[in-house]
Amino acid sequence: MDFSLLLVIAVAITGAIWLLDLIWWRPKRRRVTEAAEAGTTEGVDLPARQRAVKDPWPVDYARSFFPVLLVVLVLRSFLVEPFQIPSGSMRPTLEVGDFILVNKFAYGLRLPAVNTKFVDIDEPERGDVMVFRFPQDPSVNFIKRVVGLPGDRIRYVDKQLYVNGEPVPKSLIEAGPEKAPGELELAEQLGQHEHRIYNNPRDPGPLVHEVVVPEGKYFAMGDNRDHSNDSRYWGFIPEENIVGKAFAVWMHWDGGLPSFSSVRLIP
Repeated sequence: MDFSLLLVIAVAITGAIWLLDLIWWRPKRRRVTEAAEAGTTEGVDLPARQRAVKDPWPVDYARSFFPVLLVVLVLRSFLVEPFQIPSGSMRPTLEVGDFILVNKFAYGLRLPAVNTKFVDIDEPERGDVMVFRFPQDPSVNFIKRVVGLPGDRIRYVDKQLYVNGEPVPKSLIEAGPEKAPGELELAEQLGQHEHRIYNNPRDPGPLVHEVVVPEGKYFAMGDNRDHSNDSRYWGFIPEENIVGKAFAVWMHWDGGLPSFSSVRLIP
């Protein structure tokens, strides 16, 4: 279910009721009330007068909820939207249960529900952690790291990522107990972003001999390189599928008590 679409519909309905009341129903009620108070009710009985004075319940609810829904819609569509991480494809950068904040205006302003850009601001950069609508099912949101921009030549062979023929620098970090057997943690420098990835030499994983990223599309991979369903399997991300740039973790919740000890910026 598309929450953005439901929110737009709710704002439209409550706003329409509020506007109709403002320009049509409320003046009629006011005229009836003024006539009654002047002693010229012209046959309007007391129950009818009471109904005229009291706002109908749809109007009362619309007037209460419309401003709140409108503020939520504006904040969520054009400023910041929260998401929860459902899988381990971005470990160790993001863990299952992390709640993240996504900047909705970093890559331009888009109309809610239809996701059409109407204001250009900036474009994704290599190394950004980006939320986007899954190309094979746009109702599902994915989060991956951008490794290829339009026109880039991308190759991934023997656990090494190459961009435009150059190997992306990486260095080994001491293994920790939280990783799977044989899994290595490495520091990788992709563009301006230094981040950590997982690689497992025992897992052959997918190969990308070389692809050229088309105009208007992007190539993305998970930081958990051997356990990520990403562009190596299903291809490129169209520009119109972009949702926003993930920039911070604000809470972690794994079913117990929410934890705020992991609040941090996303590298």
